[in-house]
Amino acid sequence: MARLGTAFPAVALALVAVALAGVRAQGEAFEEPDYYSQELWRRGRYYENGEPEPEPELFSPSQHEDLRVEEQEQQEPHQQGPRKPKKATKPKKAPKREKLVAETPPPGKNSNRKGRRSKNLEKAARDDHGVPVVREDVRESCPPLGLETLKITDFQLHASTTKRYGLGAHRGRLNIQAGINENDFYDGAWCAGRNDLHQWIEVDARRLTKFTGVITQGRNSLWLSDWVTSYKVMVSNDSHTWVTVKNGSGDMIFEGNNEKETPVLNELPVPMVARYIRINPQSWFDNGSICMRMEILGCPLPDPNNYYHRRNEMTTTDDLDFKHHNYKEMRQLMKVVNEMCPNITRIYNIGKSHQGLKLYAVEISDHPGEHEVGEPEFHYIAGAHGNEVLGRELLLLLLEFLCQEYLAQNTRIVRLVEETRIHILPSLNPDGYEKAYEGGSELGGWSLGRWTHDGIDINNNFPDLNTLLWEAEDRQNAPRKVPNHYIAIPEWFLSENATVAMETRAIIAWMEKIPFVLGGNLQGGELVVAYPYDMVRSLWKTQEHTPTPDDHVFRWLAYSYASTHRLMTDARRRVCHTEEFQKEEGTVNGASWHTVAGSLNDFSYLHTNCFELSIYVGCDKYPHESELPEEWENNRESLIVFMEQVHRGIKGIVRDLQGKGISNAIISVEGVNHDIRTASDGDYWRLLNPGEYVVTAKAEGFITSTKNCMVGYDMGATRCDFTLSKTNLARIREIMETFGKQPVNLPARRLKLRGRKRRQRGIGELQVGPPSGGELR
Repeated sequence: MARLGTAFPAVALALVAVALAGVRAQGEAFEEPDYYSQELWRRGRYYENGEPEPEPELFSPSQHEDLRVEEQEQQEPHQQGPRKPKKATKPKKAPKREKLVAETPPPGKNSNRKGRRSKNLEKAARDDHGVPVVREDVRESCPPLGLETLKITDFQLHASTTKRYGLGAHRGRLNIQAGINENDFYDGAWCAGRNDLHQWIEVDARRLTKFTGVITQGRNSLWLSDWVTSYKVMVSNDSHTWVTVKNGSGDMIFEGNNEKETPVLNELPVPMVARYIRINPQSWFDNGSICMRMEILGCPLPDPNNYYHRRNEMTTTDDLDFKHHNYKEMRQLMKVVNEMCPNITRIYNIGKSHQGLKLYAVEISDHPGEHEVGEPEFHYIAGAHGNEVLGRELLLLLLEFLCQEYLAQNTRIVRLVEETRIHILPSLNPDGYEKAYEGGSELGGWSLGRWTHDGIDINNNFPDLNTLLWEAEDRQNAPRKVPNHYIAIPEWFLSENATVAMETRAIIAWMEKIPFVLGGNLQGGELVVAYPYDMVRSLWKTQEHTPTPDDHVFRWLAYSYASTHRLMTDARRRVCHTEEFQKEEGTVNGASWHTVAGSLNDFSYLHTNCFELSIYVGCDKYPHESELPEEWENNRESLIVFMEQVHRGIKGIVRDLQGKGISNAIISVEGVNHDIRTASDGDYWRLLNPGEYVVTAKAEGFITSTKNCMVGYDMGATRCDFTLSKTNLARIREIMETFGKQPVNLPARRLKLRGRKRRQRGIGELQVGPPSGGELR
């Protein structure tokens, strides 16, 4: 009884505390006893019932999580600048990104989110009594939930009404692009079916999430102007009872967009913990409709029982520097890699940007700085469009990875480094990147930083050699056979007044200097590998399948990357914007997608030996830092496999009888109307699919040689050497030059002799006259 008497007051106090907590609850919100049974009740197919787990107070700022993060940050001081890859810490991995972030830098880049923000944040960040909220809470930021990156599925997006299917809630994703026709399937936003104050679009995070902000855009459209100018934000834990974000005692009205493309960020005055978040438009452009695209910023709370989330988590075991690097940090990272692997790396620059930034490249080879006879040259390029940042970061991660794995004696990487000369150029357009970096990943929009400083799209800035080739082929009674390779650059393009970017000229000089065999330029905004031709052959067409003579080789090269990517060939994945590329297994002929005149791919194929492809590595051009580990896992194997394809086909050396290599010898393959040439040492590489080929080597002054060369299925190019003997005329000229005399030009010699004979006959006729002493009668 004594024990019971002692315990009774404690029980009574606990009951009173529970009752008071219920009184203080906002609205009629309640905590569900079972997180998963609610989902089964609503949809009936996503989850299985799990053990009930205590949930934080509904719609609370979850201050205990903030304190935990602050204590951790005090124990782990922030590191400035890039770290050596080997010393990268585990908290840089993906699990670290899912922890609640309570720091000053907003999501995106290192405290560089300069897109438009709502101007009423400080005024709104007050409680019912007008007392300012603590600054740490106002500036607290979380990464995007993933509307743009498609981590949020179409099933997680709902709306009150829709104008039609193509304008449904599933299209309300930040930066989503409409099709050219803006048809019923692929339009550029969610648009409500009616224009009134009862419309909304909603996101189901599928777990308790601390929401910190909303980013909105208008409708992507060539013809219409639709955007929301103000809206309310509501949150819920059951999708039935909703609580509106308050501005003091009233509902808070967030400032929206004033045009359709620039993203606008609104941070919540206090982070809100809930499962669902809803945007309720309050006003819109006068001449338009309720249409919007959006992204939600939020930190998912730990939930070990959430099977769906655990199944889709992506982690990496690679110890790399997963962050966005500005120009200075990129150089520092290159230097760190060079210091770690000085025997296999070399840093150099190929030229400068319009703003004077050097275009740095890193060479990876067992003998950096020199071309080894018989060793093929490969390159990766990224950042031609400065705002397509994922490719840039993937190449920086690849640099670290190759160095680390070489030091760890990874057999596959060691062989690749020792048998290939690899060049990596992470940022072709550093001027454009700096613009995009200032805006940040979520607020940069779709085009900020795409072009060079002087407004040129590098990807379409190369000479149009396709037209020169096709016009020559179509010309009747051509005086000689049309060249199918090494087509000369037009003189107008080389003039100083031509509209050619400095970066483009640097790339052309680089590719003319180094005998590249294979290359990939990494781009963003889609998930597909595009191969040449990129320009249609028929006039007045914008889409037409236009294959090269090496179409089968290009299709294989494209498939080698796409098939080893984690998502490109997944038939279940959602399309990024409007294009479905599963018909060709994640690959596409560039011209059949959209025509581009003067592309890097076509220029490389027609002017050099290099087979170049465009690799679009992600739907989101500028993903948040927290997405980098997953994107690295998506692309790592593909990046390596594609480099290994440089060893497909045949290779060899073309020599003379004295064993000296013959440069610029032409290598022709029977049945393929595209030749290549040997490098300065006489070595060559010809990419071919498995099969038997009739190969011919010819050079000026030498007798042509032909042989059969077999290409197998195993990795490694087949050796196919040629020894050419000089022609009789070439030997005569060589002998004459040896003795200091010029070779006789036989046709000219004959003409000279004929003229001499005619003159001699004329003189003889003049000397013949009448007989001596004779008279004319």
